[in-house]
Amino acid sequence: MSRHDRHTNLTPAEALERTARRRAGAKLGWSIHALVYLCVNAGLIALAAAGGRSWAIYPALAWGLGLAIHGVVVFFVTGGGGLYERLLQRERNRLTLQRDPW
Repeated sequence: MSRHDRHTNLTPAEALERTARRRAGAKLGWSIHALVYLCVNAGLIALAAAGGRSWAIYPALAWGLGLAIHGVVVFFVTGGGGLYERLLQRERNRLTLQRDPW
């Protein structure tokens, strides 16, 4: 049985759970990406400032563009403990409401 065949045999509840988990994981992944961005760039800015330079703005801008694109894909195109579980439950609720027109 191929991977594709396994996914076509999912019940609606299983498909909903799978989608909710994928979306919550993507959002958690973006949050981790943003935290790493802030920590690394704070260090680069401190390093550049110690040397009296302003070069740290360039990696911050370039990486910031990547982070923004990642955020657009995660939060707008797709409609990743505590934060993960809240995001997972939010996605379950959203998906349940979308499937039930009444």
